[in-house]
Amino acid sequence: MNILDRRIRLASWLLAALGMIAVLVLHLLPALLAGLLVFELVHLIAPNLQRRLTSARSRLVAVVLLATLVVSLTTAGVIGALAFFKSDVGSLSGLFGKMAQIIEDARSALPSWIVDMLPLNAVGLQQMTVDWLREHAAEVRTVGKDAGLALAHILIGLIIGAIVSTQEALAGNSLRPLSAALAERLRRLADAFRRIVFAQVRISALNTVFTAIYLVVALPLFGVHLPLTKTLIAITLIAGLLPVVGNLISNAVIVVVSMAHSPHAALASLAFLVVVHKFEYFLNARIVGGQINARAWELLTAMLLMEAIFGLPGVIVAPIVYAWIKDELSNVGLV
Repeated sequence: MNILDRRIRLASWLLAALGMIAVLVLHLLPALLAGLLVFELVHLIAPNLQRRLTSARSRLVAVVLLATLVVSLTTAGVIGALAFFKSDVGSLSGLFGKMAQIIEDARSALPSWIVDMLPLNAVGLQQMTVDWLREHAAEVRTVGKDAGLALAHILIGLIIGAIVSTQEALAGNSLRPLSAALAERLRRLADAFRRIVFAQVRISALNTVFTAIYLVVALPLFGVHLPLTKTLIAITLIAGLLPVVGNLISNAVIVVVSMAHSPHAALASLAFLVVVHKFEYFLNARIVGGQINARAWELLTAMLLMEAIFGLPGVIVAPIVYAWIKDELSNVGLV
């Protein structure tokens, strides 16, 4: 490799790193992940279609239609998930109402030091909520705005991912040296995303299976039947796609709902979730590490460092960034 090629590669690395930092600082991670999802799905399916087509025009049309289909199905999936959680079967409002009622009913069975921290009744709970909202009015006002902005970013990311995947079919080998180097960085990032996300989907599915067995099989064997079981399983599946924090969300909900039966059921749920999810936490690092040839401690360190710098978005993207950097370094023989 001559000096010019080295400079081009270094420039592409620098621009790619600055781009990733900008994505995290400007809170554009949902758009990036959505775009990478469409990009990878199109590239996963497109070769099977293109092998059956002879002309370049028909292959291009197939890629465009496929990208449109992937965007439509992904959007429909998001809308379907939102509809499920608004329905009677998976109502989140019903779940939160049930949790509030459970906490109120559990006062007689809880230790006095815990009862002293709880509101006296439903009116007290309502007043506590109002007081909290007054104290955090500024933060609450931004929740709806931030959620709407995140959804808009996701939609734009889906469209950009479709355009980029289509543009690759048009570009061929006509890219200039720096553009080609940047395209290579994007391909390696997308490959790291594919390996990490597919591994995370496996982990979420495994987590959901264990939780479903516990809620639907294990607890009923001991005469414990929890309400809103389908909603709890759905929350576990969706929240499990988020590293670490997803387990915390689903665990907290399951423990509170378990109190509807008894404090003993809540303690049993807590013990089960702690044991299983501690195991799955390291299984997470092992499965993901197997995809990028990394040890568990490497991924845990990367997640800790990215969380310290960028917060929750850093935790989410840490395995992808680590896999991307390690692939780049391995490609030039440095690791």
